[in-house]
Amino acid sequence: MKERAVPRALIVLLTGAAAIVILAGIQAVSSIVGPLVLALVLTVAVDPIRDRLARRGAPHWLVVAVPFTVVMVVLFAMVGVLTVAVAQLAALVPDYGPQFARLTQDMQRLAAEFGVAPELSKAIQSLDPGKILTFAQALLTSLIGVLSGLLLIVILLLAMSLDAPIVSRVLDAAAAERPAFVAALGTFAHRVRRYLLVSTIFGIICSVLDVAALYVLGVPLPLLWGVLALITNYIPNIGFVIGLVPPALLALLTGGVRSMILVIVAYMVINLVVQSFIQPKFLGDAVGLTTTVTLLSLIVWATVLGPLGALLAIPLTLLTRALLIDSDPAARWSGALVSGEIPKAREPSSPEG
Repeated sequence: MKERAVPRALIVLLTGAAAIVILAGIQAVSSIVGPLVLALVLTVAVDPIRDRLARRGAPHWLVVAVPFTVVMVVLFAMVGVLTVAVAQLAALVPDYGPQFARLTQDMQRLAAEFGVAPELSKAIQSLDPGKILTFAQALLTSLIGVLSGLLLIVILLLAMSLDAPIVSRVLDAAAAERPAFVAALGTFAHRVRRYLLVSTIFGIICSVLDVAALYVLGVPLPLLWGVLALITNYIPNIGFVIGLVPPALLALLTGGVRSMILVIVAYMVINLVVQSFIQPKFLGDAVGLTTTVTLLSLIVWATVLGPLGALLAIPLTLLTRALLIDSDPAARWSGALVSGEIPKAREPSSPEG
């Protein structure tokens, strides 16, 4: 048996080093890569509209204009809603300074009565209401900062919309010679569209229920927190917690501990029922990623691209999987480690008779 020319350990080390270098390079140009990936995901999302128009014999300019217009409306609506939300939150924060000061004093008094260490008392005293209540504001402002570069996003979207019919014809022609690569890209597009569709529908359902619960409990700006819940729904694993923290803290300031507990319970029940029991039945294996890979992808892409990387963690990981794993038939067991699905055994070729 012929020995392997390059040790497997060396291959793993070189692959890891190359990944680190590539991620560092992406981080260095994140201001370009982030909008580029966002434009790609949005272009893929509206591709069924383009295909339907083309099948009905619509003129080329209409095939390009309609999907592009749909994406532009969604983008500008998102920027508008986020801008109004940040403005409302900025106006609300100063009003709750006295309540937070009283809450801090009560916590210090309780810490002293129970003989808690002085260090904890100092930590409580150092709490700044501005830093806590502006958590959601900082998140939304970061998203606006990304989306405010609309000129670059619009240019990229327009270019991709113009090239989409050409790329589709090229992929159809290449299917005969590169079937695995074309199939991998097709699977990526299908999974991204299904992920966005299901996440959006159930995100809206959760947001409406959250707004209703916050309105009943008397928490200020329930619509703002509903928008935040919808946005954080695209962040896997920890998005629910990010969307819960600001309204829970505001409920603590306005209604006390009981109000905060009710908000937490309401959010947990809504999240458990909708996102843990109902949504997976519709999403199924559309993503094709294990829980560990999903969590790692969130950490990696959020570190590399910031808030936009957290929102696009799943599409980015699906694109990476399509280019590096799904397009290579020899990497089917690597794909199994990523997706958790055991590949089917290859049928042995029949001997020539």
